[in-house]
Amino acid sequence: MSQALAGVKILDLSQGAAGPTCAMHLGDLGAEIIKIEPPGGEWGRSLGPPFVAGAAAAYLGMNRNKRSVVVDLKQDGGSDVVLRLAESCDVALESFRPGVADRLGIGYEAMTLRNPDLVYAAISAFGQEGPWRDRPGVDGVAQAMGGIMSVTGTEDAGPVKVGVPAADMAGGAFMTQAILAALFDRERTGKGRRVDVSLLGALLAFQVVPLSMYLASGETPRRLGSAAPYAAPNEAYATADGYVMVAAYTAKRWPALCEVLGRPDLAVDPRFDDNAKRVGARSELNQVLAPVFASRATADWIDALEAADILCGPILSYPELVESEQVASGKMIVSVEHPATGTVRSPQIPARLSGSGAPPDRPAPPIAGEHTTEVLAESGFSDEETTDLMERGVVAGPER
Repeated sequence: MSQALAGVKILDLSQGAAGPTCAMHLGDLGAEIIKIEPPGGEWGRSLGPPFVAGAAAAYLGMNRNKRSVVVDLKQDGGSDVVLRLAESCDVALESFRPGVADRLGIGYEAMTLRNPDLVYAAISAFGQEGPWRDRPGVDGVAQAMGGIMSVTGTEDAGPVKVGVPAADMAGGAFMTQAILAALFDRERTGKGRRVDVSLLGALLAFQVVPLSMYLASGETPRRLGSAAPYAAPNEAYATADGYVMVAAYTAKRWPALCEVLGRPDLAVDPRFDDNAKRVGARSELNQVLAPVFASRATADWIDALEAADILCGPILSYPELVESEQVASGKMIVSVEHPATGTVRSPQIPARLSGSGAPPDRPAPPIAGEHTTEVLAESGFSDEETTDLMERGVVAGPER
């Protein structure tokens, strides 16, 4: 059995988080990933602490199943090395600011002149067009300008970032989807495509629910903490020893919750007898519910709520989540080995395809240029060419 993308070859010129995560997803599905890095390695290697064998743990988590080749694109001949590598690839992925790849000689036109069937994928902060096109941006800036910070947090505090790099992760996931669509289309038409994904556009798509509500009503969303703007109760409540997340807003589950709480009168209270009323009276409702939830431990509430078929769950910390039986049984954390780093654990791609072989288990290359020589040889570079390129500083092997 082989992986779904076995035989697909990706040239990954991206750095940071969004592009590298996208390429890793494709590699987890069986694609061969050649990671092109500048001298000294891509800037994502410095995203720490913590560090493992000199490489950031975050970098190691986003660059599994890749081989690293160092190319200095500012040196004469650097762009030609990349273009020659692209001739045998199915996809080229980059995350430069718009126009930079063209100036370096490795943009869409240059690559597709060498390989007309290539899928050329570009991730940028704000897209290839529009007045924000040339603005630099990273995840935090995209979150700020993409609206998601305005709806994250509570009303009595300032806006906050989502606790994970949401723009990068959404951008990487949407780019993975777009690349797969372009590859599928190429199977039918024989033609490659240009694919563009922006962090801004990814965040807008990620926020389809609140944005759709705003576009329909014109009402600016409020920061509601753990609550949902469209349903109540649907939020976290403090218990005697932690928190419990409760979603009991349907016509069936709201009365069931009232029974469990020992307050059956709330089910027919005219202030709270349907979801729309509860959403409008959320503050008043929580003044009633909060003291009740605070009276018992989380585990007690989970048992009682689950017995009544009420959707609920404890708020797990990372240690509790990672060590849970569910994560272990689903093999959601993958471990890979490298002589320099030892065992590196990181989240596995969530997709499970029946009939696929075991996922590749190549660790992220902790050393930039670790595979330069072997990749160039496989791509048709002679030993003499590789030696010349290294002597001129156009390419580099590992600096140990």
